[in-house]
Amino acid sequence: MVATAQRFSELHPGIEISWEKRSLQQFADFSIEELAKRFDLLVIDHPWAGFAAKKRSIIPLDEVLSEEFLINQQQNSVGHSYESYTYDNHQWALPIDAATPVAASRTDLLEKAGTDLPKNFEQLLSLADKRLVAFAGIPIDVLMSFYMFCSSLGEDPCQQEGQIVSDAVGMSALQMFRELASRIDVANFDRNPIQVYEAMTQTDEIAYCPFAYGYSNYSREGYARKVLHFHDMISVNGSSNMRSTIGGTGLAISANCPHIDIAAQYAHYVASEECQSGLYFGNGGQPGHLGAWLNSNANHQTNNYFVNTLPALQRAFLRPRYYGHMYFQDHAGDIVRSYLMNGGTEKSVLDEMNKLYLESRKLQMI
Repeated sequence: MVATAQRFSELHPGIEISWEKRSLQQFADFSIEELAKRFDLLVIDHPWAGFAAKKRSIIPLDEVLSEEFLINQQQNSVGHSYESYTYDNHQWALPIDAATPVAASRTDLLEKAGTDLPKNFEQLLSLADKRLVAFAGIPIDVLMSFYMFCSSLGEDPCQQEGQIVSDAVGMSALQMFRELASRIDVANFDRNPIQVYEAMTQTDEIAYCPFAYGYSNYSREGYARKVLHFHDMISVNGSSNMRSTIGGTGLAISANCPHIDIAAQYAHYVASEECQSGLYFGNGGQPGHLGAWLNSNANHQTNNYFVNTLPALQRAFLRPRYYGHMYFQDHAGDIVRSYLMNGGTEKSVLDEMNKLYLESRKLQMI
């Protein structure tokens, strides 16, 4: 984003755009209402779309960008990326980054261990028994992974107002998840995806991560000590690969921005295929435009990260975005993580999550 700001300023003399960073956890948790009071432009997480629609802290981009451009963005969406910022008949952000949990491997360590990439859950457990598997275990990531297990078992979560998921699917998802969790180093329960990938590349102990939000830079030569190869995920039902929970980032404009026309020009520039495939990718960005994901140069530089993982993004589950779901998302991961680490009954875990879920639904009505 710093590179795009610099180039936009060069193309539009007299305009300066400065970016400030926040942590990955702040990106997921910190209220965009508070950020919008301080900044003209925001990079946001799509579950905030319902909050944005209710509070109007950011502006609907369909009111400042052309219909032709937005249709092109929609047609070139990576999976549900564009739709994830659509709420209440408005477009609240442009998808400038697309991501979902995918699999990652150290091919050299798999070869040394005399094993291939796992294709199913049984093979994954076998590899985990060799202490070669890790996944991101902080609360937000285990919640997204719980969603993934439910979707992969045939039932998307949060589709009903009365319960997060049926007891049958929810209990099966939790049981499978804990069966895997019991075989990983407890250190991973304090790691987000980036920290997992750092552990995979800085040490020679982890050969495979079955699911974590993908970061394509780790597949580029020279970025880390060792190159990671990224893949689609395993199958848990014998017929289709796992269905993970889409993430990514969106570029939004604050309702307090005094120069909305300039901010809209910049958003148009950053989200365009030309920028996404060129300057944005060239400066370490993971694009949100489908054209960039299919770009031969981008794939050549990343050991085919984009084409290898694109099927996972195209089928990824779009989590809820209603006003109030952030309350559920902020607390439900702690329940799942505690179960994975300490055990307990699956029914009690679901009961506790359902109580929290109903509370979040009530917030929607306020």
